[in-house]
Order: sequence, then C-alpha cells, then structure tokens
Amino acid sequence: MATSEVAEKLQQEVIAAMKAKDKDRLGVLRMLKAAVKQVEVDQRRELEDADILKILTSYARKVKDQISSYGDAGRHELKNAAEAELLIVGEFLPAEMTDEELSAIIAEVVAESGAAGPQDMGKVMKAVLGRTVGRADGGRVSALVTKSLVG
Repeated sequence: MATSEVAEKLQQEVIAAMKAKDKDRLGVLRMLKAAVKQVEVDQRRELEDADILKILTSYARKVKDQISSYGDAGRHELKNAAEAELLIVGEFLPAEMTDEELSAIIAEVVAESGAAGPQDMGKVMKAVLGRTVGRADGGRVSALVTKSLVG
C-alpha cells in the first residue's frame, strides 16, 4: 500500500480495530484499504494522498446514496449501518469547505481563467474541483459556479 499519510493512518486504524476486536469498524477499514490497493494495482503505481482522497470521497458518495435509498425503502437497520460506515469513512476525509471558502476559490478561478458566462462552466469546474479534492461535493460546487457565472 502507498506510503502517504492517509494510507498510513488507514493502516494504523486497521491495527487498532483488530486489537479492539471491533469487527464492524475493521470490516469498513479493510474495504477502504482494498479499494485503495485495487487502484494501485490497476495503475501500477503508489498513490498519493490526493488520489486516496478521491477514492474515499467516491466511496463516501456511494454510501450517502445507499443511506438515501435505504431511508426511502424503510430499511432502517441498513440505513443505520450505512450511516455508521459513513462516519468511519469521514474520519479520513478533510472537513467540508464552507460556502464562503468555496465562493472565494470560485471567484479566484473565474478571475484567473477569464470566464465570462455559462459557456465557460466546464473550464471553471475543472479548476475548482482540482483545488477542492475531497473537501466539497461536486453538486454544491456546480451550483455555486453556475450562480457565479450566470448571476
């Protein structure tokens, strides 16, 4: 596995969960570790923190979708389990950015790129998402970029 800080923390948490005999936590941590390892094998390189954060963010998004689906279906036991899983994944993700922080980055990117309107949305989104890896949801970024470029 990679020698990044996030990978190291993940490994330490796996060991701690084993020692504590916390099977549920251990299962989630091993699943995260396996997802990182799979990408490393596929790409034939060690991953950096940013790469690992992308994997964890993607995984967290899937779990959030599961929580929504379970809630809609009335499957409260599965919803609770998925929420617990999301809490564990969240320990490895950086804190979410506030709207003010995100708006400042968007304004900076718009000024740097010379974006003039909605036709430049893709260019702005790519730059903003590159600067906010794991710290802002893509949907939220998209809404704020649209608001910035249109209004």
